[in-house]
Amino acid sequence: MRGSIPRLAGSLPVLAALTALCASGPAFADQFKQTADGGTIDCEVSAHELTRFALVGDAFASVSKIGTGTPYNDFAVTNEPVRGDIYVSVPEVYAAARISFFATTKKGYVYKFACLIRPVEAQQVFVTNSAIAKDAASDWEKATPIETSAVRLVQAMAGNAQVPGFTVRQPSSLPARAGGIEVQLIAEYRGASLAGKVVRLANRGTVPATIATRDLAPVGTIAVAIANPVLAPGAATTAWIVGPNGDTGHD
Repeated sequence: MRGSIPRLAGSLPVLAALTALCASGPAFADQFKQTADGGTIDCEVSAHELTRFALVGDAFASVSKIGTGTPYNDFAVTNEPVRGDIYVSVPEVYAAARISFFATTKKGYVYKFACLIRPVEAQQVFVTNSAIAKDAASDWEKATPIETSAVRLVQAMAGNAQVPGFTVRQPSSLPARAGGIEVQLIAEYRGASLAGKVVRLANRGTVPATIATRDLAPVGTIAVAIANPVLAPGAATTAWIVGPNGDTGHD
């Protein structure tokens, strides 16, 4: 007779570890900026590598800056026409400690960028105009009832798909432990009224463990899915959790 695989002892520690990860305000490797028409965006650019600027729900149409033609007081901006992003490179002999330029978007917004030059690896700066993002996200969410929209968001996260108007952030924080289970927040999706989390779970113990959806569902959770709830020692799986994000509710 086969022995049964024990369920994870104590669902609260896993939920507590996940809650602690989310509440600690995890550091993000990329830069995420929110602005409005005519706003100034403070950011950092790499001194030696490329810095990518991307607009959520929009695209760059043109960039305006002073060009001198001399490397010690000029920097380069390249437009990527497929996605509408721009890439900034700073020559090693550039004398100033920061760069600044204006950008006009295809939807008619104008932003000022004021960026410190730092000796860091290649950077990505994602810019969200709340007027654009919330409208697009709200339309996507309201296309179906909230429970169905939550399931659609789970499916989108599982497929690593873009969701209109949603901001996607990838934290660089370290994992937490709940007994033998290692819990790590991989990505956060935020829309108008829904928020989703992608979580990696790894069994660092010596016996198999079964993770139930209730182990991962705080109060208010709308949808939870686990790719493989039964984890052998050393095995890992992914879970997707959707709940309200605290902003405008769903009609």
